[in-house]
Parts: sequence; structure tokens; C-alpha cells
Amino acid sequence: MENSTNIDIRADIPLLEDVIYLDAASTTPTPKPVVDAMCDYFYNYNSNTGRGAYRMAVKSTKEFEGARSRISKFVGCGPSEVIFTKNTTEAINLVANGLNFKKGDSIIVPNIEHHSNFIPWLNLKKFGVNLKIIKADEFGIIDPYDVESAVDDNTKLITTTHISNAIGSVQPINELGKIADENNILYHVDAAQSAGHMKLDVKKIKADFVSFPGHKGFLGPVGTGFLYCSEKSVEKLEPTNLGGGTVVDVTEGKFEFEDVPARFEGGTQNIAGVIGLGAAVDYLKNIGMDKIENHSKKLTSKLFQEINSIDNTIIYGSPENIYGIVAFNIDGVNAHDVAKILDELKNICVRSGYHCAIPAIRHIGSYELGGTVRTSVHYYNTVEEIQIFGETLREISKFFGD
Repeated sequence: MENSTNIDIRADIPLLEDVIYLDAASTTPTPKPVVDAMCDYFYNYNSNTGRGAYRMAVKSTKEFEGARSRISKFVGCGPSEVIFTKNTTEAINLVANGLNFKKGDSIIVPNIEHHSNFIPWLNLKKFGVNLKIIKADEFGIIDPYDVESAVDDNTKLITTTHISNAIGSVQPINELGKIADENNILYHVDAAQSAGHMKLDVKKIKADFVSFPGHKGFLGPVGTGFLYCSEKSVEKLEPTNLGGGTVVDVTEGKFEFEDVPARFEGGTQNIAGVIGLGAAVDYLKNIGMDKIENHSKKLTSKLFQEINSIDNTIIYGSPENIYGIVAFNIDGVNAHDVAKILDELKNICVRSGYHCAIPAIRHIGSYELGGTVRTSVHYYNTVEEIQIFGETLREISKFFGD
């Protein structure tokens, strides 16, 4: 199988022996070195962080904070700018609920967002916050001009996904960052479908906040994620989860917050998960992000070609501006039925449905079809797998076309 690197990623992910896994946009299988790092914690120094002076507790804290340091370098920021969460959704909610929005403030958001980057902002309408919703074009791409035109004196934040989880369309995050910077507006990016799939430097995109998952492109464990919060914006953000670990002093009448990022990480963290995420970042670095990005571009193009060559398929997004994700339907066939048959025939795992992005699904006109069938790739996938998928989909298409 074509996939050359010093790391044998397929050998590190045993489940790939039995399935063709094309659902990276939902979650990725976890390589053995990541699992091994977590097991090392459980077997050899399973203790809480920052809670004791004994050697195991010291080691646990050291490994936890070491992971934070490596993760921060990987995305181009300082360790204190990384706030651990359990997923991207929690990171976005920390921003939405931790900023002091007032009645009359406005937030700019595209209409193609995952629910996690839409509902938290929509929820703020009950406090009198206005949502300015920017419509994407037919390929699911946002025009920076439309965003700039929506900016007014009340605009406090621009938020966007980097890559649409429903369509795979890549958004102009650098241009939007410039608009936010020039207008002194806070800027948030949902990196759920780009982090770990391509190079991403949070400083270069001029973001104040970037929300990350651990269990998708990073190849890390489920239940992990983090928020990048820039040093210049952190004082605007209030902690929303108070308790153990967030304060340095408490009296019966008041309390004093810990330094950043501890003030945002209340309670016991997913210590093993964070250590695993640190190992996952090392794993990606050992492969090389250039290799990962080039491979994913090749597979995305191959997927699009395979699907588009079948007469009765409907394919979404522009081949020039999708990355890692290709969504489609077979004309007249429910998306879930296609996904089930792919699994039954060749153990091909794809996602089907609305993908927690109903506004995006309505935008591309696939709501009545039950959403879309979504294929998504990572470095562990091969050209041969895409060919098998294409051949199987062609068989399914002919069956329903007869």
C-alpha cells in the first residue's frame, strides 16, 4: 500500500487491517505510541497533577506540563496560551460564555458552521447579542468582502471554521484575520478539521482564539482538546468552570484566581489524555506535516475524481478548494443507506447524515436526502483504499440506477 515514511503508521493502527476507515472528520484511530504513552501513565505514575510533593505526583505534573509545552510549540504559541478542554465544543463555549458580551453587541458567523461554532453564538441572542450570518457561495466558501461589509461599530467578534466539516471547503482565515485585526475585533477560528492535517500557526492567522480537538487530525485520544487564547486577549476571558486548581487563595468573602492557564482548568484534568495528546504531536512531527499535507491533498483529489466519475452521484464543494473531506450523495438514495451498504460490502467506514451542521446541509440542498455521505482522510489512508471505495460505490450506484 502506498504510504512512504519512516513511521509505519498502518502497523501502529491495528484496526486498519480489518476496515477501510474514511471517517477522520469524526475521529481518528489512535496509534500505538500514543496509547503506550497513556498506558505508561496508568501503569507507572497514575497520580494527580499539582496535588502532591511525592515523586509520582511530581512526575505526573512534569509530563502533563511537558505535553502542554510541546503542543504549544506545534501550533506556534506559548505554553500559557494553551487551555486544555475535553473537545473543540468545550473550547468554543469557553469563548462564547467567558467573554463579556453586552446587549447590542454583534457577532459575525458564516452559515456553514458546525453546530458547535453556531449554537453557542446563537444562544447569546437571549442576552440581546445580534448575530450577523454570512452566506457562503454554492461551494461553501465565505467571501471576505461580505464579512468586511458586515462589520460595524458594534461588532465584537468574527468567528469561522477553517475547513467546513460538512463540505470540506477551506475558508480564507488569513484574510478574515486581517479584517478583524484592522478593525480591532476579536477573532476566533474553529480548527477542528484542519489541526493535524496541515501546518497551522495561530500567530500568523492573527487569531485571538483557536479551538482544537485532540481526537481528529492530531491522532490523539478522545476526550481531549484545547483552546489557544492569545496573551493579549486572555484578560478579556473569564473562567466558566470554577473550583479546585483555579485559585491561589480563598476567604469566606472572596477568592483570588490562579495564573493563566490554571484559572481556566478547574478540577482534575484528563491527565492521561493530555499526555497522549503530547505523544500524538510528537508522532505527527516525526512523520512531517509537509508529508501529511501533500498526501491528504492527493487523496482528496483522488476521492473527488472517483465519486465525480459516477453518473448518478451529486458531489459538493469545489475540487480546487476542498481539503481532507469529500461529501456526496447518490441521486435519490438516502445517505444512511449508502453508508450502510459500503460497510456491509467492503468494511468501508464513512459518515452519513447532517454532520452536526444542519444550516450547511440546507445551504447545499441536501437536507431532504438525509444529509450527505461524507468521506474524510488522513495520512494512514492509501490510494488503493480510495480505489476500492470508488469501485464499491460504482457497484452501489449501478444497483440503484437499474
